[in-house]
Amino acid sequence: MKRYLVGVAAAAVMAVAGQAAAAPLSAQDKSQITATVDKGGARLGEVAQQIWGFAEVGYQEHKSSALLQSELKKAGFKVQAGVASMPTAFVASFKTGDGPVVAILAEYDALPGLAQAAVPERKVVPGVAGHACGHHVFGAASVAAAIALADWMKANGVKGEVRVYGSPAEEGGSGKVYLVRDGLFKDVDVTLHWHAGDANDASQGISLANISGKYRFAGAAAHASAAPFRGRSALDGVEVMNNAVNMMREHIPDGTRIHYVITDGGLAPNVVPEKAEVYYYVRHRDPQVVREVMARVQKAAEGAAMATETKVSFEQTGGVYNMLPNETLAKVMDQNLREVGGVKYDAKERAFAEAMKSLLPSNRATLESAAEVQPMRIGGEGGGSTDVADVSWVTPTVGMRAAAWVPGTPAHSWQAVAAGGTTIANKAGVVAAKTLALTGAALFRDPETIAAAKAELAQKRGPDFQYKAMVGDRPPPLDYRNKSGAE
Repeated sequence: MKRYLVGVAAAAVMAVAGQAAAAPLSAQDKSQITATVDKGGARLGEVAQQIWGFAEVGYQEHKSSALLQSELKKAGFKVQAGVASMPTAFVASFKTGDGPVVAILAEYDALPGLAQAAVPERKVVPGVAGHACGHHVFGAASVAAAIALADWMKANGVKGEVRVYGSPAEEGGSGKVYLVRDGLFKDVDVTLHWHAGDANDASQGISLANISGKYRFAGAAAHASAAPFRGRSALDGVEVMNNAVNMMREHIPDGTRIHYVITDGGLAPNVVPEKAEVYYYVRHRDPQVVREVMARVQKAAEGAAMATETKVSFEQTGGVYNMLPNETLAKVMDQNLREVGGVKYDAKERAFAEAMKSLLPSNRATLESAAEVQPMRIGGEGGGSTDVADVSWVTPTVGMRAAAWVPGTPAHSWQAVAAGGTTIANKAGVVAAKTLALTGAALFRDPETIAAAKAELAQKRGPDFQYKAMVGDRPPPLDYRNKSGAE
């Protein structure tokens, strides 16, 4: 496969991106859409907080998915559940006639081991999942945006289709990859998404491609003191593999990230471990580099098994591309986010934020920044990965952040969980819902901008690009969060 090191600063791409800007919506359009979101704001918060309470991990989000589907059905959407062999995935459609298809992504999975009370002090519940990445309000706000957009389309005779993709298991399960692989985005014109954050902006960064999976070693159990010579330690296999990979770090392309956690290392020190498991991630901006480095990690596993006289097997659990930012769409989203504005605290919310701020390390962000919209940046490289990236390679895609957390809060932290259980997160959901709906409406009004966004995507991915999922042809790993695989 050709190496796609995408540089958004390329002059040709910038030229395409600058060809069109969305025709402004009328004041009546904007008023109607924002009023609909405001009217449903209380319900948005209720749905978000119910999902925050469910805190279901990847591919197990049955109650969360059902709740979002119910909201869409009540609004007149046709819902197809269990798509792409994922029981908690769905596609919901509201169609008024032939016209553009605007997709909105919805997530709703939690992270294991991060339950936390909605208070500004550490009260983590060990071993229980929590919404440390804000997906509870992500899903609720995306659904609210789709409903507001559908109401506007119906009231104004706008032809087209708004479609919600309920995508499970973003956190390491690569749920959207299976939606893309099964062709469910093949007729989508543009895709919109958002994410919880500690600030408001429509910047479009380049995420890292990754492959993740579990290496399982099998040995022979024996008494670790009386007869260790009869045993073959699966844990030794894991440790030799890890040492080999760590020696490899000096000799891999710059920007590569490799991280692992031992998810099963035995239960008692006086028993030679018969089985052991280590969970690996490999990341890089270039998908091909990820494939190549992961092949070397595989060799380290095989060598470790040979050295320890054990056996090793590998299960790939995830794999995603790098994000392709779309500047054409980013300009439209940025314009609408600036009109909507940020998250304004009331007295109770400010008291929570002030108490939380004192618990955040090296926090230079001001609380006032939650109400501000930050400058839009294009092409900055982030350290994380997301399955939204695969969507961005098959349809023009744009996203934004809203300040659901106290400024300075890192994702995947107990502080993010705590803020997610408050009205601060609900208000961020309203900001996101308004911005997504206004952006969708602007695109329905201006097919030339959609065409420019498609041209930008085609230029960035190259004329010979063919999508090939990083997960290969494996089925969705519906049990990847089970014991001996929990992260």
